[in-house]
Amino acid sequence: MDKLFKGIMQFRREEFISHRDLFCKLGREQNPHTLFIGCSDSRVVPNLITRTDPGELFIVRNVANIVPPFRPTEEFVATTSAIEYAVLALGVETIVVCGHSNCGGCAAMHKTDEELAELPHVRKWLQISAEVPRRVERLAVDHTPEEREWLTEKVNILVQMKNLLTYPYIQQRVEAGSLKILGWHYIIETGEVYNFNDKEEVFELIQAD
Repeated sequence: MDKLFKGIMQFRREEFISHRDLFCKLGREQNPHTLFIGCSDSRVVPNLITRTDPGELFIVRNVANIVPPFRPTEEFVATTSAIEYAVLALGVETIVVCGHSNCGGCAAMHKTDEELAELPHVRKWLQISAEVPRRVERLAVDHTPEEREWLTEKVNILVQMKNLLTYPYIQQRVEAGSLKILGWHYIIETGEVYNFNDKEEVFELIQAD
């Protein structure tokens, strides 16, 4: 707790002062250009990875960067409501689904119900992506554990991108060309980010031309 309090005081003395005008502008409004859907993993820091300022990213984070398929519901839906707000109220131009290396949520997709017995809500949440381990098992013949790990993370990104298109208002905007969906795989230990190329159907390293 002491570390957090000291961090707040340092923020007010340094970062806030250097960005005072920006924060004053953001005090009553926001106009983010991108909805960033990422994992809750503490090693994934969206603004740091993308070098963006406050106000640029509308961020949704959950276990394994999952997007529930669209469905009308009276339930309390955090991720779905955040997507709805970002697209319909804020008018973002881009949606990024960002997975990452060594993702515990993706690894848990291969575990049995018994192995996840002490994490019942995580187990229930991961059911949304039940097709991911099935697809990986078909593709990961003769793969090493490390290769299966990366494959799971990438397939999971693609499944969530597909799930986004089940939202009618997203599909309409994508077809109209006013909204783009990107799939990223972030490698923690190297800082590399791979972007999914729809035409080639491969993840390509984002780098300077």
